[in-house]
Amino acid sequence: MISSDPSPLPPARGPWVLRMQWHDLCFMHWAVNPDLIARTLPAGVEVDKRGGRAYLGVVPFRMSGVAPRLTPAVPRLSAFPELNLRTYVTVDGVPGVWFYSLDIPEALPVVLARTFFHLPYSLAQMWMHREHGVTRYASARTQADAPAGRFAAAYRPVGPEFQAAPGSLDDWLTNRLALYSADKTGRVYRGHIQHTPWPLRRAEAEIAENTLADRLGIQLEGQPHLLHSERLDVRAWWLERVR
Repeated sequence: MISSDPSPLPPARGPWVLRMQWHDLCFMHWAVNPDLIARTLPAGVEVDKRGGRAYLGVVPFRMSGVAPRLTPAVPRLSAFPELNLRTYVTVDGVPGVWFYSLDIPEALPVVLARTFFHLPYSLAQMWMHREHGVTRYASARTQADAPAGRFAAAYRPVGPEFQAAPGSLDDWLTNRLALYSADKTGRVYRGHIQHTPWPLRRAEAEIAENTLADRLGIQLEGQPHLLHSERLDVRAWWLERVR
C-alpha cells in the first residue's frame, strides 16, 4: 500500500554536476493497472498510484546544452532528441520517476549514462522536426542489447500556458524532482534534479506507432492525457545509493 502522503525528498549532496535544456516536450500518459507495473520493478521500488491507478508516460522532446558543470557544450554530444518510457514510483516513501527506456541517436552519451547513472539508454534512429507549432517525431531503436521499440507521432500545444495546481493530476505527473535507477546487482540509486515550475499547455497528438511498452506486456491504447512544454532549464546531481 503506497502512502497518500509521501516523504519529502531529502536534500541533494554536493553541487549539481550536469546542466541541460529540454525543448518541445510532450507528456503522453496512459492510466494502467498498477499490478502490471509492480511486477516490472526491483525490490524496494514500489508503484506510486493516483486514484488507484499507475501511469505510463511516453515523453518525446529535444535536448540542448547538455554539459557537465563548468564545461562548454560540445556539438553532437550536447544536443539531440530523446524519447522516454517512464512510470512513477516511491522508494522509502519518496516519490520519483522510473525509466524503462531512454532513446537517443548518439552512442557516446548512451555509454556514459549507462555507466554513471545506471539508466537504460539505447541508441536509436531518430527524426524530429517542428514547423507551424507542430512537432513531428519518429524513433526506431537500434541498440543490439535492448528490446525493439518504435514510435511515431505529431503533436502541438493548444490553449494558454499555465502552471499545474498543487495536488492536481497535472502536478502529480510532472512535478518529479527525483529519478531512480538500479545497477546490475539490484542496488537502487536516487538522482536529484532541479528546475523551475513546468510551463505547461494542453496538447493535441496523433500517434501513428507506439511499441515502447510492448516489452512490458502492456498495450498503450486510447487517448492519453497530454501536456506540452516549450522549454525547461534543468540541473542534475550525481546518484546516491538508497538501497
